[in-house]
Amino acid sequence: MSQKIWLSSPHMGGNELKYINEAFAENWVAPLGPNVNGFEEDLEKFLGENTKIAALSAGTAALHLALIQCGVQYGDEVICQSMTFSASANPIAYCGASPVFIDSEPETWNMCPVALRNAIEDRIRNGKKPKAIIVVHLYGMPAKMDEIVSIAKEFDIELIEDAAEALGSTYKGQACGTFGRFGILSFNGNKIITTSGGGALVCHSQEDKDKIVFLSTQARDNAPHYQHSHIGFNYRMSNIVAGIGRGQMEVLKNRVEARRSMHDFYVDLFKSIDGVTVFSEPSSDFYSNHWLSAIIIETSVTRKTREALRLALLEDNIESRPLWKPMHLQPIFENAPYYGTNVSEKLFNDGLCLPSGSNLTEEEKVRIAKVINNFFSN
Repeated sequence: MSQKIWLSSPHMGGNELKYINEAFAENWVAPLGPNVNGFEEDLEKFLGENTKIAALSAGTAALHLALIQCGVQYGDEVICQSMTFSASANPIAYCGASPVFIDSEPETWNMCPVALRNAIEDRIRNGKKPKAIIVVHLYGMPAKMDEIVSIAKEFDIELIEDAAEALGSTYKGQACGTFGRFGILSFNGNKIITTSGGGALVCHSQEDKDKIVFLSTQARDNAPHYQHSHIGFNYRMSNIVAGIGRGQMEVLKNRVEARRSMHDFYVDLFKSIDGVTVFSEPSSDFYSNHWLSAIIIETSVTRKTREALRLALLEDNIESRPLWKPMHLQPIFENAPYYGTNVSEKLFNDGLCLPSGSNLTEEEKVRIAKVINNFFSN
C-alpha cells in the first residue's frame, strides 16, 4: 500500500529541540519558566492589538477559563456557533450552563449575524439573556466580525473568539482572536503550528491575564501555606511544551504561506470540474490561513457524493474528512435551542476537507490530483 497522506500532520521547523534542551539543561520542566514567558511574548508580538497571552494546556482549557472569567455560571445560557468541533461547546457544559446554537452563513461558513440577532432577541423575550457569545473562525476562515462585534456590543454580551484553527488569519488586517474580550488558540498536533498539545488564551488586559494564570495554577492564594479561596484548575502550559512552541513560532509565517499554497493547488485542480466549489475568501477583507482546504460537491451536477470521494481517496491511503457535524445535530446537544435555516446541515452533507499539510511533497500532490481527476472523470 502507498504511504499514508495525512489530512494535517505536524511539521517541525528544526529549532524546537534547542529550546527543549535549554529547558532540560536549566531544569525548567515545570509549568513555568523562560520558554513559557518567551512563547507568550512571541505570540503577543505576532498578534499585536495590545494582547496579553496566557499559555495553557489546551485550547479547551483556554475556553473554559474564558467562560469563567466572563462570569458564566450554572443555569446560564451561552451562544455558540453550531458548525464547529465539540471543544467549542463542551466548556459551556463544564460551567453548568446551556448552549444555544447558531447556524452558519454560506460565505464564510461561520456564525450567521442574522440568526445571532434573532437568537438573542428571542432568548431575551423568554427572560434569559445569554451571558456570552462564542464565534469560531472555521478552518481558518475569519467570521463576519464587523457584524458580530456590533451585535455583541449592542446587547452588551461578552464575545469570545474560538481562533483555534485561525492563527495567522486576519479580518480587515486585524488578527483573528483579537476582536473579542478573549480569544482562544490551539497548538494541537494537527494545527498550523503545534506544541504536541497546548493552547493559549488571548487577553487584552494584564488584569485578565493575571486572573487566568491564577486560576490555571490551582488558584493558590498569596500565602506561605497552601490556601485557596477559589476553585482552581491545572491548566498551565509546561516549559517543555512551550519550548516546542517557540521553535514553531520561528516558522509560522512559512506555514501559513504553505497552507495557502495548498488552497491554491486545489483551486487550480478543480477549476475545470463543474459542481465543485473550493472554500475561499468572499472578499479581500478576509485573509484565511487555510488551515484546512475544503470543498463542496453539488451532487445534482457531478452525480458524485463527498462520501464517495472520501472512500476513493482512502483507497489510495489518502486521508480526508467530512466537515464538522453541526453541534445541534450531535446526540449530546440534541435538545439545545438552535436558530438558523440549516445552512450548516447542507455544508456537512456536501463538504469534504482535503489534505492540507504544510509538509506535503510534490509527489503527494500528484497522487492526490490523480485520484481526484480519475474520480470525477469516471
